[in-house]
Amino acid sequence: MDLDMYAEAMIYNYEHPQNKGVVDDANAIMHEENISCGDKITVYLKIENGIVNDVKFDGKGCVISMGAADMLISELKGKKISDVEKMSKEDLLRIINIEPGPVRMHCATLSLRAIKKAVFEYEKKPIDVATKEL
Repeated sequence: MDLDMYAEAMIYNYEHPQNKGVVDDANAIMHEENISCGDKITVYLKIENGIVNDVKFDGKGCVISMGAADMLISELKGKKISDVEKMSKEDLLRIINIEPGPVRMHCATLSLRAIKKAVFEYEKKPIDVATKEL
């Protein structure tokens, strides 16, 4: 695939999100914002026995922030929360399959930061340095 096809996938997920909404019985919720551009996201996770059984997001933002959120969340269902805690910016970039560049990187990583913070809070663990730097 060329870059245009990857960009098309991002736009498709932005226009037709499969994971947008609220998990009514979520037990891990986190809200994050990019102050510099105005993107906002709230993630809702239902964690049972150390597994992400359901996860959705709600928010407003650019194609990159909302498209990346939808693509990332599709990958998280059924994952161990210990694996979610270890996810990196590089893991996210493999999932979304585009390089947003330094100016838009905060847009791309917004959902990952929110999800990881929700998991750390659920586990009653301090947020790691890698998550703070997203």
